[in-house]
Amino acid sequence: MKRAGLIELNAVVAVAAQRSFRKAAAELGMSPSALSHAVSSLEERMGVRLFNRTTRSVALSEAGAQFLARVSPALEQITDAMAGVNEFRDTPSGTIRLNASEGAAQILLAPVVLEFLRRYPDMQVDIVTEGRMVDIVAEGFDAGIRAAEHVPLDMVAVDCSPPIRFVVAGAPSYFAGRARPQTPGDLHSHTCIRTRLPGGALYRWEFQRGADKIEIDPAGPLTLDNHHLMTAAAVQGAGLIWTSEWHVAELVAAGKLETVLQPWSPQSSCLRLYYPTHRHVPAGMKAFLEILREVAGSYKAPAQGR
Repeated sequence: MKRAGLIELNAVVAVAAQRSFRKAAAELGMSPSALSHAVSSLEERMGVRLFNRTTRSVALSEAGAQFLARVSPALEQITDAMAGVNEFRDTPSGTIRLNASEGAAQILLAPVVLEFLRRYPDMQVDIVTEGRMVDIVAEGFDAGIRAAEHVPLDMVAVDCSPPIRFVVAGAPSYFAGRARPQTPGDLHSHTCIRTRLPGGALYRWEFQRGADKIEIDPAGPLTLDNHHLMTAAAVQGAGLIWTSEWHVAELVAAGKLETVLQPWSPQSSCLRLYYPTHRHVPAGMKAFLEILREVAGSYKAPAQGR
C-alpha cells in the first residue's frame, strides 16, 4: 500500500478538529475539493472509512478515531521537529494560530499583533474570534486569549493586559432630557441594549462599589450579540450599553459616547494568553511572547467619561 503523506494525515486531523471539510480546508490553505480528495484517497488505500459524512455533519468513524489517536502524537513530534529547526533561522517563519474573544483581539491587535508582524515579516498570524470557549489543542490553535478566570488550569498563561474596567455608556442624544442614572437601580427606568451570550442566555449587568455587588437584568427593546452592533446602536442614541471601557475609549474621547455610574463600575480580571504546558514552544511563538511581555505592562487605562 502506498504510504500516507503528511498532507493527507494533516487533512484528517484538521477535518476531525473542525468537523467540517470547508473549515478544515480554510485552516490548511487548501480548496475543499483538494482536501476531500486527499481524505478520500487515504480512505481508499486503507480500505476503511475514517469519517461518517452526511449533508449536515462530519464525524470520525470508530476506525477513524482509533487511527487519529495513533497518528496525532507522531504528527505533533514532526511539527515540533520542524519548529526546532526553525530556531536556527536568523528570523522565525511560520504561522501562529490564535483563538480569542472579539474584545481581546481588538485590545491586542495594534500593540502586539501588528508590531509582531512588523518585526518578523516571515511570520503570519491567523486569529479566530468567537465568544465560545474552545479546546485549543483539539481545534489546532497554538494559543488562546481569554479573561484570566476562563483560562484552563492546565495551561501556561501569560498576562496580556491590566485589569479591565466595565462601564455603562450612552450617547449625548440619549441623555438629552433624561436624568442620568445615579445607582444601578436607576437603570430600570432607562432603555438598555441587552447582550446575548454565545450560549443564548441574556447577560446580567454586574456592578460593584466597595463590598456592595448588584446584578441588573436590564430592560430594552433591542438585544444583540455583537459588540460592534451594540456600540453603533448606542452611538445612534438607541439606549445604554454595558461594555469594557477599552472598547469605547475613542468614542468617549470624541464625545460620541458618555459613561455613567463610574463609582459602580467593576474591574474584571486581566486578559491572558495561554498554551499547552507539554507543547514545544516554537521560535515564532517565543518572539510573540517577548513582544507581549514588552507591552503588557505599558497599557494605560482610557480616560474617564462623564
